[in-house]
Amino acid sequence: MPYFVIERNYAEELLPTPEAAAGVNLVNEDVDVRWLFSFLSVDGRRTYCLYEAPSIEAIRIAAHRAGLPADVITEVDRRILPTGTLEPIG
Repeated sequence: MPYFVIERNYAEELLPTPEAAAGVNLVNEDVDVRWLFSFLSVDGRRTYCLYEAPSIEAIRIAAHRAGLPADVITEVDRRILPTGTLEPIG
């Protein structure tokens, strides 16, 4: 299944909770989307999330249902290691 990085921009500081994360995961399951992890900016207003999903459209549907922004969605298939080598994701 393809991998995607999602940039999300929030109007106010995001304060994550286990309950909110569980709700997002329930929504994601309905459209075969899997949230792997996220990075949170220092100001708490942006996240960069790695997802596994069948398509960009599935991510958009899940984000809409969960009430989350999905400002930029980019498909990725490799990561660059500090050694300069490429490694497939997954």
